[in-house]
Amino acid sequence: MEIWEVGVLLAGPVVLATAAVIIASLALKDTASQDRANILYAIAELMRGLRGRR
Repeated sequence: MEIWEVGVLLAGPVVLATAAVIIASLALKDTASQDRANILYAIAELMRGLRGRR
């Protein structure tokens, strides 16, 4: 395996993690506390779907 192939394999999870943080921070801004759990659950389901676990 070439070094660039390792970089490509590692880039996917880093991009997903960054997207999750950005989505969570935007979604939770000015949100009532009783709605936050549902939003975080929806974001987790989205990330699982993008990773192919659902």
